[in-house]
Parts: sequence; structure tokens; C-alpha cells
Amino acid sequence: MSPYRRARPAESNFEDLLRPQVEYLYRLAWRFTGSVADAEDLVQDVLTKLFPRTQELLEIERLRPWLARVLYNQYVDSVRQRSRSPIVELVAGVEGEENPLDALPTAKDGPEANAERTGQRERILRALDRLNPEQRAVVAMHDVEGYSLEELETMLETPLGTLKSRLHRARQRLRALLPMEPFSVGERVKG
Repeated sequence: MSPYRRARPAESNFEDLLRPQVEYLYRLAWRFTGSVADAEDLVQDVLTKLFPRTQELLEIERLRPWLARVLYNQYVDSVRQRSRSPIVELVAGVEGEENPLDALPTAKDGPEANAERTGQRERILRALDRLNPEQRAVVAMHDVEGYSLEELETMLETPLGTLKSRLHRARQRLRALLPMEPFSVGERVKG
């Protein structure tokens, strides 16, 4: 390297390193929080805390799992902070809040199938909201993102047995909240 060339500024290294990860972090944060605004805040908090540590980030071999752990820890801290706050949110859900999954392309089915799929998605999201934060995070990272329990043990610094227990209880709770219907609306026998 020429002595006259400057090293790249930390801002560009940080941006180059994390730009490909932001969508993943946001998706994971949304699965943890169930809210667009809370997910955006969570990702912003994580990125703000990581910026001064750009050099350390450059040395991390497997960045995505490391970022997932940082995001999870920030999520747990924010849940704890809210539970201690004397201010109670007056509005449980913001009217008209967009669901990032709505942006995904859908099959060209008729209105019946589309309505059924939308209703099913809403039932699943409501059920996930009823899980405690640790269970919701384990379900999101294991069942949705595809991390193994052994990877989660390392990432979340939580014993394997605890993770298995959380996942089992979360799935049990989801089964209770989401009774499975044997036939779709169009296949039911009308009597």
C-alpha cells in the first residue's frame, strides 16, 4: 500500500460489512418483536452500539450468528427495560402497521385462497405474540431461521437443556393456540 494512500474510513468499512446483514437483522428483529416500529428500533440500537466496534467486527469469522446473538441480547434488554418502566403503552398495536411478510410475492390463487392464507398468517402472528420473549426468540431462530439448537446454545449462551425446554413449551403453546384444521375452506363437506 502506498504511504500516500489513506486507509478507508471506519464509516465505509462498517457500512460495507453490515449493509448485507441489515435485512436479515430486521427480519429477525421483527420476528422477535412482532412490530415494525419495534424491529426498526431494535436494529437501529444494535447498529448504533456496534459502530464504535468496527475493527472488532472485521475480525469476526462468522458474523451473521454473532450479530444474531447481539440482536437477541439487545432484545432481551429492551424487554426487561420495558417491564421496569412506569409508563404503560396505551395502544397495544398501531393501526395500519405493515407486516414485512405482506411484501413477499404470493401465488396467483383466487380470493378464497388468498383470504385463507391471510387469515392463517394473522392467527400465527397473534399466537407468536402470546409466547414469552425467550420462547418467541427460540422459535424464530430455530424454526424460522434454521439455526440448530447447538448453534443457539453458543449464540445465546444458554444451556442446551434450557433451549430444548423453551422450544418444546413454545411449540406446545402454539399447538394449543393454533388448532389444526383437517381441510381448507374449499374442501370442507357442507352438511
